[in-house]
Amino acid sequence: MKRKLIAAIGIAGMMVSIAACGGDSGDDDGKKAGADGYAGETLTVWVMDGSSPDDWQADLAKEFEAKTKAKVKFEIQKWNGIQQKLTTALSEENPPDVFEIGNTQTPAYAKTGGLADLSDLKSEIGTDWSESLNKSAVFEDKQYAAPWFVVNRVVIYNKKIWADAGIKGTPKTRDEFYDALKTIGDKTDAEPIYLPGQNWYHFVGLAIGEGAELVKKDGDKYVSNLDDPKIAAATETYKKFQALSKAPKDKDEATPQQGEIFAKGKTGAIIGMGWEGATAIATNPAIEKDLGYFTIPGATADKPEGVFLGGSNLAVAAGSKKQDLAKEFLKIALSDKYEGALAKANGVIPNKESLKSNLEGNAAAEAAAPASAGGDTTPLIAEWAAVENDPNPIKTYLTAVLKGKSPAEAAEQVEGEFNKRLAQQQ
Repeated sequence: MKRKLIAAIGIAGMMVSIAACGGDSGDDDGKKAGADGYAGETLTVWVMDGSSPDDWQADLAKEFEAKTKAKVKFEIQKWNGIQQKLTTALSEENPPDVFEIGNTQTPAYAKTGGLADLSDLKSEIGTDWSESLNKSAVFEDKQYAAPWFVVNRVVIYNKKIWADAGIKGTPKTRDEFYDALKTIGDKTDAEPIYLPGQNWYHFVGLAIGEGAELVKKDGDKYVSNLDDPKIAAATETYKKFQALSKAPKDKDEATPQQGEIFAKGKTGAIIGMGWEGATAIATNPAIEKDLGYFTIPGATADKPEGVFLGGSNLAVAAGSKKQDLAKEFLKIALSDKYEGALAKANGVIPNKESLKSNLEGNAAAEAAAPASAGGDTTPLIAEWAAVENDPNPIKTYLTAVLKGKSPAEAAEQVEGEFNKRLAQQQ
């Protein structure tokens, strides 16, 4: 799946308040479907560029029309600027009825009143949604969206370099992974791993693996929790692996695109999204034969490394006058048929464990799937939105550690800015 899902994962920014329109529970002017279903009505659905193939949309629209007698109008949106566009749309009289929303964005929109409560839909069709995916769709114990899909990072490796180093198979534990990379450094001219100092989503995964939280409650507000010993442990793991890399300590994986670095054939491994393998192939088609994927190994062989789950939910606008019809759309879109088809087409992790068989044959997706059940997101609080704005204080924290500060010193260095952002009004 060659798309910039990094945008889906990395979307953040200041949210402005949504003037909730207080939509009703029916469709146009409260009418209910009669013998002719919802004939004559059109449901507006916003999906992000690249999230769903054209044929997936066409098949769904056909089935939706056959079931409801209504039409669906898909409107494709760009990730760049979507928060402001969606915020504005949700405050207007005729918002999109159904829309795709980044999973880490969901709490902020729920808090400001822009999303309809979908608890009844959860009871009807979502009893077996994966807990790790559904977590981001719940705010203050209410279901404000439905989990659609997630993606997470894997190890992308150069099979030839590993073979040249005499390594057989792929590592199953964190220590085995480190030892393999060290061997590459000792026995070949390749850089063992390209790991820039600010690949902070991988760091978040390490923190998840340690059971750490990035924020904590202090009275009635959230504050930085970077001084937690569990965070320090994740930081030390990151530092240990980053020491094997020549990548800059003050840049992230997109500066430059690490897939393009990997494409040169002189790097043993990178930690990235599956589509970054496609980036490498597009840059240098000859690399394809040497490219492989495996799950990021955890501390023990029975549990993969923690990973950040980035992806999308589907929500209904609180101001939509077609909420019943919108829920009929979601029942189809989130059915096993269409969830499975999307997973197969795009290599994304579906919202049910039982549907992961659709990933068979997609090497990157097969490598990502085992870690998804134990993955998590950044803090699912509305206050998080401002934290990821540049300069991201967590990136600053990582660079400070890699340049010599202790985790405690680095946490203290960024604490003021971190807390200032958490205190900004949504």
